[in-house]
Amino acid sequence: MTAVIGAPVPDFTVAATGSGNVTLSALRGSKVVLYFYPKDSTPGCTLESQQFRDLNGEFAATGTVIFGISRDSLKSHEKFRGNECLPFELLSDADEAVCRLFDVIKMKNMYGKQVQGIERSTFLIDGNGVLAREWRKVKADGHAAEVLAAVKALG
Repeated sequence: MTAVIGAPVPDFTVAATGSGNVTLSALRGSKVVLYFYPKDSTPGCTLESQQFRDLNGEFAATGTVIFGISRDSLKSHEKFRGNECLPFELLSDADEAVCRLFDVIKMKNMYGKQVQGIERSTFLIDGNGVLAREWRKVKADGHAAEVLAAVKALG
């Protein structure tokens, strides 16, 4: 089963920095931004995370919580989060269950070789748990501002 725009997102629980686990259904009443990124501490992922960090207060003012998610370990996430002073939790999807729910695992070219990896993608879930928007094949720079505009338009 995959998440579909306009439909409730199937519930999931995933390991998180700081707090242990995050369960989607426990976030009802808040809008949720899930941004999937390939790898901690790489240039594009760092830029994207910094921009979400810098706009976090504006997201929070709209009742929106942000989560970055990748296949990296919690240890890697804790280091990345600390280095970049990220005010939100990072989610570790080592078994790719949430990645597959949102269909973000794609074949990619890495130094001339085909590998499976995360396609940079973001999903906006409304306060009722319904998938409101998705962005795929995201360019990191400026993306967080685009998501914030969509959150504000959602009301």
